[in-house]
Amino acid sequence: MTAKVSEIWRHPLKSHGREALESVTMIAGQTMPGDRVWAVAHEASKADGSGWSPCQNFTRGAKAPQLMAVSARLDDATGRLTLSHPLQTDLTFDPENPADLQRFLDWEKPLLPANRAASTRIVRVPGRGMTDTDFPSITLCNRASHRAVEQAIGHELSPLRWRGNIWFDLGEAWAENAWLGREVQIGGAVFAVRERVTRCLATAANPETGERDADTLKTLKENWGHQDFSVYAEVVRGGEIRLGDAVKVL
Repeated sequence: MTAKVSEIWRHPLKSHGREALESVTMIAGQTMPGDRVWAVAHEASKADGSGWSPCQNFTRGAKAPQLMAVSARLDDATGRLTLSHPLQTDLTFDPENPADLQRFLDWEKPLLPANRAASTRIVRVPGRGMTDTDFPSITLCNRASHRAVEQAIGHELSPLRWRGNIWFDLGEAWAENAWLGREVQIGGAVFAVRERVTRCLATAANPETGERDADTLKTLKENWGHQDFSVYAEVVRGGEIRLGDAVKVL
């Protein structure tokens, strides 16, 4: 079964936005370059930047749905990040500069529920994207599975709800679930498929408005008996990936 890459996305700030790419060079044992580089820790977080930490340590879309409507643009040359949201003016800042932290926290605060732990700092682990998995993962998504969810829920859904990295169309819903334990070549890179992605409440939020308007988890559970969508993979051989590159199971 083969397909072609239709979309490539990176998420520079965990749960706070996505950026479309035309190409990317993958590195073995690492996340997508520029993906989940920073994570926003809240006041109850134990994350200290010394290593990977579970997602409950961070402010995220599952608890703050308005964050799902954030988009991001990362300037790789300067390290400056521009965040956009339909209810906010754009913010450009340096996540590494302590002097910019308060500007970011002030910008984000109106997007957070009043009853949630407040964000306090930005965490980075050098050389390690803060993925939802304890290994440096890439999320591979099948358009056919997305169409199946749309059909079951009865209306169109933005694919951005799933926060995937690489999209393609296998023509058959859930065909990607059969890849577990196998390797997949995409462009010049090879991935080992490790896990199915169990989804959270973040997917219920509309990425255009930040409002929860679709019961994605109930739809998955009632129709397929699980709450999984897409698969986590690890880069085992680096290489360049471009839009239109072939996706092939080895």
